[in-house]
Amino acid sequence: MRRLNTILAGALAGILLQTVAASANPYEAYKGTTLVVNFPAHPHYDAVVKVLPQFTDETGIEVEVDQLEYLKMREKQTLELTKAEGDYDLISYVVFSKADYVYADQLENLAKYFMNPKLADPTYDAADIIDGYVQNIGIAGGTKGYLPGPTGSLFGLPFGAETSVLGYRKDIFEKHGLKVPETYEELLELACRIPQLEPGMGGLASRAASGQHASHAFLLHLAPLGGRIFDENWNPVINNEKGVAAANALKKIVDCGPEGAKTFGFAEAGTAFLQGKTAMYLDSTVFAGQVNDPTKSQVVGKVGWTLHPKGVRRGSQTGGFGLAIPKNAAHKEAAFLLLQWLTSKHADKLIALEGGNPIRRSTHDDPDVNAKFPYMATFGEALTYADPDWRPIIPTWGKINGDLGTALSKVLTEGLDAKTALDGVAERARSSMEEAGYYSWQ
Repeated sequence: MRRLNTILAGALAGILLQTVAASANPYEAYKGTTLVVNFPAHPHYDAVVKVLPQFTDETGIEVEVDQLEYLKMREKQTLELTKAEGDYDLISYVVFSKADYVYADQLENLAKYFMNPKLADPTYDAADIIDGYVQNIGIAGGTKGYLPGPTGSLFGLPFGAETSVLGYRKDIFEKHGLKVPETYEELLELACRIPQLEPGMGGLASRAASGQHASHAFLLHLAPLGGRIFDENWNPVINNEKGVAAANALKKIVDCGPEGAKTFGFAEAGTAFLQGKTAMYLDSTVFAGQVNDPTKSQVVGKVGWTLHPKGVRRGSQTGGFGLAIPKNAAHKEAAFLLLQWLTSKHADKLIALEGGNPIRRSTHDDPDVNAKFPYMATFGEALTYADPDWRPIIPTWGKINGDLGTALSKVLTEGLDAKTALDGVAERARSSMEEAGYYSWQ
């Protein structure tokens, strides 16, 4: 019996050694695999492409990138995700696609991959990822269907995520002894005072073009001013006094903005600030990388950054892109290893140093990152107030959002009364929600 026990112990030890040897390189089984990924043409992903060769060097897994303008990316994904076997192993998706893809059962639930000890890195530290980003971009099925809750699941991870911050011309503020605005009252006062102090210069650059740009700009103000699109029972409340206040705030900003402000999209608003045509800029952190690029900016070294001003509360936007594994991917486990690597502490720092948008608190606090990008600590502070619910990520949102942007454009360009415009949006939103079944249980 003792001899048998000795033999069994030896055999078990051999198996254990083989297991340890095999687990020493979790990538070994996937070496030589080629993953096809779909990324947007976006500054964050330009930084990612520079870092990807290091993933291949470390793992032996090749990565082929199909990078498209993000609206074309969405069109391509809409086709690919319906195939029995798609071309993509990993996709980037813009946040408002989350509802559509999950509702159509086109994305893998990531739980089983994080449960698999052969795949899940024990040092990953998911708690370090910005919580507001995860809630906004990665989770579906919980509270309201798109936020965390007892029924929620993780379908993606933030990657190229953004929040809103205020950029301002330090030289202009110092010249006139202006205080950096902390509240909306101060922001709106300065937006119209600066053009008086600096003739020919706008106060604040903002999106305003009809459609998604006007809607986005309005929503930036709605959350801090205490408003929402719907109440807890899905009744539209966008047209209450808080919604009207947000619309009027946007109109004031646009009226006091630089020449052409009523037609600005994201790119045009940014260009106006980079060319010195406006003293302030309120929008996404993704823009910051261009400010000190002398090939793009005429305000190098002149810009400071601060938190999105406070209304009745603080509430900066959350948005941007996430990463997910399609249900019809050919190499799901290898794709998870890439997803995990890209969102790890190690890669997040590498990507940030190349000009990408970090998703981890540790990266925002990293001394090397802050030495290269001194504003990163401020952005990290802004994320304390990131609001994952500043817009509803539901299947009907695309239609409502488009209608909202069209109505707001009439407020900005034709003088339509804000209350009248928002009353119409609320009425049409209710019809859309009723048709989709949101009131079936009431």
